[in-house]
Amino acid sequence: MTDKLLIDQTDGIATLTLNMPDLRNPITDADVVEDICAAMDWLNRDQSVRCAILTGAGKAFSSGGNLKHMRDKEGIFGGDAIAVRNSYRRGIQRVAKAVWSVEVPMIAAVNGPAYGAGCDLTLFCDIRIASETAVFAENFVNVGIISGDGGAWILPRHVGLSRAAEMAFTADPIDARTALDWGLVSEVTAPEALMDRAMSMAKRIARNPPRQLRLTKRLIREGTVSTLDQLLELSAAYQGAAHQTNDHAEAVDALLERRTGHFKGD
Repeated sequence: MTDKLLIDQTDGIATLTLNMPDLRNPITDADVVEDICAAMDWLNRDQSVRCAILTGAGKAFSSGGNLKHMRDKEGIFGGDAIAVRNSYRRGIQRVAKAVWSVEVPMIAAVNGPAYGAGCDLTLFCDIRIASETAVFAENFVNVGIISGDGGAWILPRHVGLSRAAEMAFTADPIDARTALDWGLVSEVTAPEALMDRAMSMAKRIARNPPRQLRLTKRLIREGTVSTLDQLLELSAAYQGAAHQTNDHAEAVDALLERRTGHFKGD
């Protein structure tokens, strides 16, 4: 890991901070891609993590693409059409897949502008809490390209086809209150309260049995691409496994005894 992605873990909650504030936290550089993918792999492997928060350092969440590299044809933007295609597949598309597939619940604490791939990064998380200073833009056409990171797949799932088309075709940004009205975010809060609100939600999530949290997230993910019959079959299999866990027994006992459950992930 580099210092471009900072990780802190406290009481089962991991906070990941994009840390290139001078460049507004672009996520297309090769080392940032590797850091994000490695962090998602770690979250999947570390069963002590029950929830994660993703945010940005400084005044922006993420500018998405590195505009200087785009201008100078560097990094994933360099080479001919085939080279760029392969670079996207090895680069930013891996980020989209990794964040979408991470097992633990992920909260995006959007502290400022989230543009292009930065906007899409928030969408691949499970929950978005926005600062009043947050701005969201699907602005790829504004720089003469298209969404190459899965935004055309994920954005309509959050705001519907019409509003997704409006955002993508106009490239106009929307503010935090509009994002709330459109269902893009769950909550808007004052900038100074953002991380406290994100941590409060993370704690509400992390108090629950960790294996069941991961299975529940997987069911929600699968529900976006499965038929009802397929999802019911998967639910039955997951339910069979969940009923055998010690945490299930502890959860039932805690409810009957009107106390807080203590879950160990077994």
